[in-house]
Amino acid sequence: MPKIGVEQSLTDVQQELQSKGYDVVQLKQEQDAQGCDCCVITGQDQNVMGIQDAAIQGSVINAHGMTAQQVCQVVEEKMGHQQ
Repeated sequence: MPKIGVEQSLTDVQQELQSKGYDVVQLKQEQDAQGCDCCVITGQDQNVMGIQDAAIQGSVINAHGMTAQQVCQVVEEKMGHQQ
């Protein structure tokens, strides 16, 4: 199961992903992104906690202006529906 890092303010996204069975990790600091297949950020700051640098090998999804369901769809597309 893919491990998804979600910025801590996005609780609706966390709940939506957990309901789909994803392993969700709250991103509070840069180290939290390590080992994640994908990270979801608010987009308030494009380089939140430095996550878009070498800390993560996977995708970074900017959730700005998206619903939790839309974010979930993007995660599923990027993860290739791995479940």
